[in-house]
Amino acid sequence: MDEFCGSEFWNRTITWDTETPDFTRCFEQTALVWTPCAFLWVFAGLEIFYMRNSKDRNIPTNFLNLSKLILTAAITILTIVDLVYAIAYSGVAYPVHFYTPVIKIASFILAGVLVHFNRLYGMRTSGLLFLFWLFMVLFNIPRLRTEIRISNESGELDEEDKMFEDEHFNFVSFIVFFATSVLVLILNCFSDARPQQMKYEMGEKPCPELSAGFPSKLLFHWFDSFIWRGFRRPLENDDLWQMNPEDTSAEVAPCFLKYWNQSVAKNSQIAPAPTSQAASFKKSSEGINFSNVKAKKPSSILPALIKAFGATFMFGSCLKLFNDLLTFASPQILRLLIDYVSNDEETWKGYLYAGLLFGVASTQTLFLAQYFHRMFLVGLRIRTALISAIFRKALILSNSARKESTVGEIVNLMAVDAQRFMDLVTYLNMIWSAPLQISLAIYFLWQILGPSVLSGLAVMIVLIPVNGVIANKAKNLQIKQMKNKDERVKLMNEILNGIKVLKLYAWEPSFEDQVLKIRNKEVHVLKQAAYLNAGTSFIWSCAPFMVALCSFATYVLVDDNNVLDAKTAFTSLALFNILRFPLSMLPMLISNMVQTSVSVKRINKFMNGEELDPNNVQHEESEKNPLVIENGTFSWGEENSVLKNINLQIESKKCVAIVGQVGSGKSSLISAFLGEMDKISGRVNTHGKIAYVPQQSWIQNATLQDNILFGKPMDRKRYEQIIHACALNPDLEILPGGDQTEIGEKGINLSGGQKQRVSLARAVYNDSDVYFFDDPLSAVDSHVGKHIFEEVIGPKGILSKKTRVLVTHGITYLPECDGIFVLKDGEVSEHGTYKELLEKKGAFAEFLIQHLQEVNEEVEDINEIKAQLEETITNEELKAKFERAISTQRSRSDSTSSGSSGKISRQASTNSESELRQRRTSESPAKGAEDVKQNGTAQNKLIETEKSETGSVKWEVYKHYLKSIGWTLAGATVFLNMIFQGFAIGSNIWLSKWSSDNTTTEDIGKRNMYLGVYASFGLGQVFASFASSIIFALGCIYASKQMHNILLTNVMRWPMEMFDQTPIGRILNRFSKEIDTVDILLPQNLKSWMLQFFAVMATIAVISISTPIFLVVIVPIAILYYFVQRFYVATSRQLKRLESVSRSPIYSHFGESITGTSTIRAYGVQPRFIEESESKVDFNQVCYFPSIIANRWLAIRLEMVGNLIILFAAMFAVMGKDSLSPGLVGLSVSYALSVTQTLNWLVRMSSDVETNIVAVERIKEYGETKQEAAWENNAVLPANWPEEGKIQFQDFQVRYREGLDLVLRGINFDVKGGEKVGIVGRTGAGKSSLTLSLFRIIESAGGKIIIDGHEISKLGLHSLRSRLTIIPQDPVLFSGTLRMNLDPFDRYNDDEVWRSLEHAHLKHFVKGLAAGINHEITEGGENLSVGQRQLVCLARALLRKTKVLVLDEATAAVDLETDDLIQKTIRTEFIGCTVLVIAHRLNTILDSDKVIVLDKGQIVEYAPPNELLQNKSSAFYSMAKDANLVN
Repeated sequence: MDEFCGSEFWNRTITWDTETPDFTRCFEQTALVWTPCAFLWVFAGLEIFYMRNSKDRNIPTNFLNLSKLILTAAITILTIVDLVYAIAYSGVAYPVHFYTPVIKIASFILAGVLVHFNRLYGMRTSGLLFLFWLFMVLFNIPRLRTEIRISNESGELDEEDKMFEDEHFNFVSFIVFFATSVLVLILNCFSDARPQQMKYEMGEKPCPELSAGFPSKLLFHWFDSFIWRGFRRPLENDDLWQMNPEDTSAEVAPCFLKYWNQSVAKNSQIAPAPTSQAASFKKSSEGINFSNVKAKKPSSILPALIKAFGATFMFGSCLKLFNDLLTFASPQILRLLIDYVSNDEETWKGYLYAGLLFGVASTQTLFLAQYFHRMFLVGLRIRTALISAIFRKALILSNSARKESTVGEIVNLMAVDAQRFMDLVTYLNMIWSAPLQISLAIYFLWQILGPSVLSGLAVMIVLIPVNGVIANKAKNLQIKQMKNKDERVKLMNEILNGIKVLKLYAWEPSFEDQVLKIRNKEVHVLKQAAYLNAGTSFIWSCAPFMVALCSFATYVLVDDNNVLDAKTAFTSLALFNILRFPLSMLPMLISNMVQTSVSVKRINKFMNGEELDPNNVQHEESEKNPLVIENGTFSWGEENSVLKNINLQIESKKCVAIVGQVGSGKSSLISAFLGEMDKISGRVNTHGKIAYVPQQSWIQNATLQDNILFGKPMDRKRYEQIIHACALNPDLEILPGGDQTEIGEKGINLSGGQKQRVSLARAVYNDSDVYFFDDPLSAVDSHVGKHIFEEVIGPKGILSKKTRVLVTHGITYLPECDGIFVLKDGEVSEHGTYKELLEKKGAFAEFLIQHLQEVNEEVEDINEIKAQLEETITNEELKAKFERAISTQRSRSDSTSSGSSGKISRQASTNSESELRQRRTSESPAKGAEDVKQNGTAQNKLIETEKSETGSVKWEVYKHYLKSIGWTLAGATVFLNMIFQGFAIGSNIWLSKWSSDNTTTEDIGKRNMYLGVYASFGLGQVFASFASSIIFALGCIYASKQMHNILLTNVMRWPMEMFDQTPIGRILNRFSKEIDTVDILLPQNLKSWMLQFFAVMATIAVISISTPIFLVVIVPIAILYYFVQRFYVATSRQLKRLESVSRSPIYSHFGESITGTSTIRAYGVQPRFIEESESKVDFNQVCYFPSIIANRWLAIRLEMVGNLIILFAAMFAVMGKDSLSPGLVGLSVSYALSVTQTLNWLVRMSSDVETNIVAVERIKEYGETKQEAAWENNAVLPANWPEEGKIQFQDFQVRYREGLDLVLRGINFDVKGGEKVGIVGRTGAGKSSLTLSLFRIIESAGGKIIIDGHEISKLGLHSLRSRLTIIPQDPVLFSGTLRMNLDPFDRYNDDEVWRSLEHAHLKHFVKGLAAGINHEITEGGENLSVGQRQLVCLARALLRKTKVLVLDEATAAVDLETDDLIQKTIRTEFIGCTVLVIAHRLNTILDSDKVIVLDKGQIVEYAPPNELLQNKSSAFYSMAKDANLVN
């Protein structure tokens, strides 16, 4: 090199062994110039790669990019001038004068080209160029110093001298060059304008990161304004920015699904299924098709995740590698620093070492921040992808696969398991990073301690299998814990869904006990886990110390010449400290990986579940008829087929009825057309759009209008017409917000009939070609049913030009149908028109006759049927049969209405319908939109939006938690932690004393004394750590057990209105997510927080003891730290709250969609639901993304604070070099080196504690809500009360909740014991409110109810409810045995249970089940038909058999046979009981003793039915007339 420059390249005397160090000219002109240039050329490829992948184009030319280009050009020209000058003028020119300018020119041209192409490819900022110019400026600073020095010296030369001219030219040229470089560097700090062509639309609030310059991105400076805003006031949703486009579901999901579909296809050895209508949705550019092949080999989500997100992850890993390597620089510098203090060296070297320590630490900080940022983004994307994939999968699961997991379990997959991935990603790199760090540390330790390090290593190796055993145990506990949690959440879900029934039956205690049983199992598992954790923390807290102890002991004992001096001791300690982190991370990583592997298995199992076969139904347009089944055999995924040998052709624009007994397969037939059933053989073809009205209507949690529009645009005229046709006008008048009323989850604030009509209106509005109606008219009053049939389904209805398939039990509608299919035992027994079927005298005629004899048809219907039959039947013999059946039925009806004039004539049903309509309009003028508006929106909001507390978590909450733990336990933990740190400090101070003592070589006894004391300090640490761990864990478990119990007890005692206002998803969130936090996360966080807090205190103490001047700096640093932390915690806490509030809707929507999959599929609106789900996930990410950034923002600032501590500790050590022993310097700096991480963890933990303590706050909030009256009180009741069943209502008033109008206004009536009283009235007249008041589900607002002389408001709720019986409108069953569903408290013996089943006509069915009364019922009773469920409810009532029975519209959702069975049983079994019946069909109450007619919450009439029918001006008479019961 010397010839190359014409001077020497490196001279140690000039550079190192001197008081004024400097580089040689040659070094400045080669190494310091070529390094930045080499950097630019090496990484230019990466920059080009980024450019090629940029989605944007064309940044407009502006001042910034023009200035960059001009200045780059200027520097290039300047360098060319240098080169020319060197060639032309320079007297003696060496190769360096030519090569260096040429390298510079090439690099500057490259830089200019990059600036230009960055502009074309829409890259607003370039990290490469920024770093290139930064290095250029930094590396030229030594030369700047040299040039200035030479310029000053050459001032003494003669100006004529050639030498002077050269120097002068070089000086001027370099100064200009340097100044321009600084300018370019400054310009590179800013980011360019927005590109003109962008792949994604920019929203109103794009993320500021997009427009941030490189340094701002590096330091997260662009986040400052947001943090400041969060500090000044609590953040709200409007403050958040939009997602970066590449993180949205629309981008992320298709990317993952592409690879997932490939791997499914590969594993099935079959190409992806053709994209057919039923199973694939196009979403942005990516088609999603889950190919449905019975896969040979289950696919795993991992390969797809790696392919989709691997690249970003790898880049992060590279950053991590750099960071790990830098970690080992600090101990080496520390070694030099201790050397410096021990020996007499130049002062500047000490400051250089201090500066280097600071520099290395700061570089690490920057690398680590970027690394974590990348990892979190990958985690975020993985979570988005998984949630999206799980949702899509849930929409196409086959029935058998769907049965394997409940809604709760599927929601858990998204809530818990997808989140697990996110948490793991950040730690995943530790798999290679931990072993790397461990091996490097051992390598350096070997150099210091030699083979002695092996004894320390042995300790570590022994601990690894111990850890493995513990991890394995932890895994099993984890699986148990998840299983218990799933079970508990599933049970809670059922309890919340059926809470009304539990309250009516006073069954809460039984179910509360069931939950607590599971909870106790959970707590037991938690305790085991706590002992395990204490064990691990015990092992890991003593590991680093044991390793150091063994190594030092071996080192000094092996050879007497080995002296433990400061350099050896503290460099080794620094390395042992580095070892501590990967070693303590390994168990955490292992447990995290274990949890994630459990999650992967669960997700894989779900994602590989069998799917609905898209080929179950073909859609060939060429087929003549829209609906065809040929030789079809179908099953519900079980072995036996439900439908066999089905052959159907349904012609276009015809109305076809499907009839048959209960369980004959009518609903299944519709499901077969929809492709919901597994097709075993045959062919199904449908063409045209489909609409479907299921038997149990599925209502979304949205406004009534949204439920009807169902994603279609509003067409006001059609909408009004449909509302009228579906008889919804009267309901809109009653609902507080008209059609803008928000419907609660599962349609909680609508009656059964209203839900059914909304479901019907949705179908009609959807304007499809083919309509499937699964018994939609059963849940509505008969006159409303007729109205709907005529206006909607029948030959004159809105849908007369469509193809309609109607499953029905209403015989009256059959003649108007174009064809009838009769089903018997899963086969089509016959089909034809009404007339043809009657002529055949086959199954249909039998069905009709049996029906007529058994069922309480309304008189008008009998007349109508008679007329219909007379018109159709020509066969005399058959006619006679029907006459007989009709006359027996008529005599039955006559006997009940003998009081009326007895002349019954058939009136045209159209006539009564028109009267009905007139009455409706005259009674209540339609409420115009204006009225609704004036009512304000406050009332129609049923479900309150979830409150999220703002501001800092109140001290009350902490106090509440500590109180739950117990003050003694909490105090003991703190004390033991202090003891632990005391021992740790003691051992290190002792080590510094030992290492500074030079006499130990001669005095072996003294050496052994040092060693012994050092070891005993270690033992102290170990025991203190173990004890504090166990005490704290047990305290936390006790607290979480208490909190769950309080939460459960309180929620079970909520009044019913609370459940109506709170979505189930939100309550479940408390029981799953928040309890999980209190169980697991919060104790971990608190424990870590304490450890870190005491560690920081210890560090400050040690540094201050060794260099007291440090106290001066600690104050400003502490203030800085405090502010950074306050700013952060305020923002982070609020973000966490927003995030958790935005999480509930994902799960609610998800649960709702899974319940309605068949409807969603039938309408073919999967893409819309997927989009809705993804937009909810995106919004959740919008709240989550800033909190990730906030973490990084904080980390950088805090670590810089830590780095300052290192800098000052080192600088003060250098300054006090004369008075300090090397041992103390080593002690203070090695402590400072570990403080950065501790500080960072401390704030992270403070904020985690604060964000997770929110769970306590939310549980506490539910623990302090309004409660219903006491279940039991000291009111004394006779054992067999009520004996007579006498009920008195005295001026009784009631409202649903505070601030609403009265629903019952001053009701007075008496019911004698044993009377049967019918209650009638239009929808919303207050019929249900009356019965709910009887059970005190809604409390009185005035007046009283007295039963057998006891005022019910004075009784305990359970004393009251357990002595009354109700058969509610919706049959609700719980998963568990059939026996548990009848008698949860085990109060009755098996004989009594069987007797009740026999009377409820279920004995035959239950006898046929393998398990009999212990038959397992699935969630919500899904494995029984609706009719059977209603009979189970009847059996419950028969088992309780109290003196008062309330029957609430139980006939609504049931076919006529079941209805008949129930009516019969009630007549025979409840003789002598007081029976109140809320009736839909007037004929069911014509045999009652009295009838109450309610209207608008008041009793209009109360008298025996005959009396009312004789009075022609009575309201009851006009109702009967409407129903054609009188003429």
